[in-house]
Amino acid sequence: MLTITLTHYLVLAATIFAAGVLTIMLKRNAIGILMGVELVLNAANINLVAFNYFQHPGTPAQPLLTGQIFAIFIIVIAAAEAAVALAIFLNFYNNFATVDVERATEMRG
Repeated sequence: MLTITLTHYLVLAATIFAAGVLTIMLKRNAIGILMGVELVLNAANINLVAFNYFQHPGTPAQPLLTGQIFAIFIIVIAAAEAAVALAIFLNFYNNFATVDVERATEMRG
């Protein structure tokens, strides 16, 4: 029977983190870059919850939820970041009719 260990979670988080970084580096579309940032933040969430579960689980009567609380905090921050970024992208699209980040150089004063 396969037992899921901390290593499995770390490999999953590293894979998602690498996919997020590659998305950020390779995409010229602003929405794609935002999706890459979300992948990186989700990789951090997986690490926080996995380390909490395997390193400081607490007792069955009183489980320690520190990792989960940090993960929820990151989810809230990511939602706020996505809202601000989408507002910026909508304003950029209204001015330039594209979300290509290469054209952002035209915004310089």
